[in-house]
Amino acid sequence: MSNMLVFGTQWGDEGKGKIVDLITPSFDIVGRYQGGHNAGHTVFVGGKKIVLHLFPSGILHPDKLCVIGNGVVLDPRAFIDEADVLKKLGIEIDGRVIISRNAHIILPYHGLMEEACEHRKGDKKIGTTLRGIGPCYEDKMARRGIRAGDLLNANVLREKIVNNIREKNVLLELLGVKNINPDKVFEDYSLFAEKLEPHIQDVSRLLDEKMKEGKALLLEGAQGTLLDIDHGTYPFVTSSSSTAGGACTGLGISPHKIDIVMGVVKAYVTRVGSGPFPTEIFDNRGALLANKGNEFGATTGRPRRCGWFDGLAFSYACRLNGIDIVALTKPDVLDELDEICVCMAYKYKGEVLKNFPTESWILQDVEPVYQTFKGWKKQLKFTRHRKDLPGAFKDYIRRLEDIGQTRVGIVSTGKERSETILFEDVLKGSMNLEKIKAEMEPGPSA
Repeated sequence: MSNMLVFGTQWGDEGKGKIVDLITPSFDIVGRYQGGHNAGHTVFVGGKKIVLHLFPSGILHPDKLCVIGNGVVLDPRAFIDEADVLKKLGIEIDGRVIISRNAHIILPYHGLMEEACEHRKGDKKIGTTLRGIGPCYEDKMARRGIRAGDLLNANVLREKIVNNIREKNVLLELLGVKNINPDKVFEDYSLFAEKLEPHIQDVSRLLDEKMKEGKALLLEGAQGTLLDIDHGTYPFVTSSSSTAGGACTGLGISPHKIDIVMGVVKAYVTRVGSGPFPTEIFDNRGALLANKGNEFGATTGRPRRCGWFDGLAFSYACRLNGIDIVALTKPDVLDELDEICVCMAYKYKGEVLKNFPTESWILQDVEPVYQTFKGWKKQLKFTRHRKDLPGAFKDYIRRLEDIGQTRVGIVSTGKERSETILFEDVLKGSMNLEKIKAEMEPGPSA
């Protein structure tokens, strides 16, 4: 079987959790490669809502191995809390979840520093989740971070905690934040280490061994392309590599091992937090999308800003990541609209831009140029077969495929696994469709 990479093509919140959970039966191992517990991947199974922050979305399938790569920053307390929630739901994690020994660890001072710095920025703030993700990556790049492997050596752990907190307390004092007691932090993290130790391994070597055994990998990204630290709308981005390239560095595998790249895209666009958003809708249609799409952050509960599909951003994501197949989510949210807009260009200072600029100072001043499509005015939620899709929606799909120079292979029309249409001619050869459909009761065909 092929190894597949699944990630978001927009500003996150595209519905990656459902898609990864849906196709997991076709794979043996599911791996997260970046981000931290700032992610919120929502999965609905049997009417039950499950929100995953650190654990790969394949964890709900009991026969799958899940790995957390070195590109992830891990808060031990968040990991333990999420594990406890899963266990209460009857989901076993012992022996099934592996943490890379090279994954960096979030410590209490990371969150304190992030909150203080965001507060000082006032209306210029990024709008982060305040969970210490960015400051942890800062320490990683400054070569002073603490990694999961360090938890396994008490002497090393104590020395690093003491040295780091000595420096951080100076900065915290300048920011008006109370100093941290290094002894208390060492005590807490020693207890965390006892619980995490059974999970910590060399993930890169493990994945190499499993692939040599013929096991198939499903690689899961968090956030989205437009939030990538290098290729997103900087500085209003996340602090990790959320594009396709991040999968290799974030899990320690060769690019040659990735066979299929799947991008998840929402039929409209949302953004949470600050930053430019060219196609944002400010009238009652934006409110309709927000309410019908339940556009509130899975991690923070913050309302998401809603906008029309941005063709320039989508084309950029497809080019940047080499997307082979697209999973289209939430088109059902657009069911009631008479007309649907797609941004095909930007106007900027008298020029027409046909390519997506990542500079925020340009994006904040562009004017979108729209192409208008006739709405399909039919409930997609109850459509189970490709042939029964309304003609106007098929036209919409074809236009998105033309924009991205790619093909739609999955259409999600609701929250549940069963509320999905598989385009089998597109997906054939990339995954085991029979295994997927067996867990999609009632199983659709295309």
